[in-house]
Amino acid sequence: MTAVTVFEALKWASSFLVEQNRDENVGEIYLRHLMGLSRSQLLAEQRRSVPQEMWDKFQKGIHEHVGGVPIQHIIGVEEFYGRTFVVNGHVLIPRPETEELVYFALEKVKALFPDKEVPLQAADIGTGSGAIAVTFKLEAARPSLSMTAVDISREALAVARENADRLGADIDFLEGDLLQPMIRDGRRLDILLSNPPYIPLTDRETLSEVVVGHEPELALFGGEDGYDLYKRFMEELPSVMKERFLIGFEVGVGQGQTVAALLKATFPEAETEVVNDINGKDRMVFCVRK
Repeated sequence: MTAVTVFEALKWASSFLVEQNRDENVGEIYLRHLMGLSRSQLLAEQRRSVPQEMWDKFQKGIHEHVGGVPIQHIIGVEEFYGRTFVVNGHVLIPRPETEELVYFALEKVKALFPDKEVPLQAADIGTGSGAIAVTFKLEAARPSLSMTAVDISREALAVARENADRLGADIDFLEGDLLQPMIRDGRRLDILLSNPPYIPLTDRETLSEVVVGHEPELALFGGEDGYDLYKRFMEELPSVMKERFLIGFEVGVGQGQTVAALLKATFPEAETEVVNDINGKDRMVFCVRK
């Protein structure tokens, strides 16, 4: 039996995925993972043979993906802000848009808290895989910044802890619902970041089975109109935010102005701003009190 080459494996996967209305790039992502190669290495080694065992595993994984399993769950990891995070069915798969939330928050922290020696208390609420908390802690490069990650799901916290340990981020983990653990412990925050569930339940039918069938509903849906969690945040935020603060939320497309209005009503004296992502979509809302 003639061995399959990298070129042939990618060609098969691409045409099969397109046929099944899946992203044709998944084949390349999966083969790179199996062969331990970078994208440039894989493309440079098109004539290299794929070992039979690997070819069998590759075909099986592609068929599983076509059946609805996210490729990240098959591989077990996802890249975020240049780091590799473990993911599974208990956590939301980190998205590129969320990298922008972290980036803009870091920029705003530099302006709001210029003195790097001043101790800061930051939290990521609804941490999931820990992508926001871990990345913010490591990228801020402020030893004086204490990071807390909160999630209602014990299973999600186990994944987040694993990622923090692997990537060397010193983070305090709390199990609980939104800001309740903070309120219970009397904690006050300088910085709060969150990518809460914001998909309206009415959008459920339009979502891909790859998302609905395999990602936790707890992390996806924000009630009938998508705003349930933001409204609950508004009730709890005044109890935990310090005098000077930064709040940063990720929002669904088209939700920016509504979430900004909720923040303005909660903190009339603060500056609230809707920030578009790289695709020009309203994706982040920041609230700063100086």
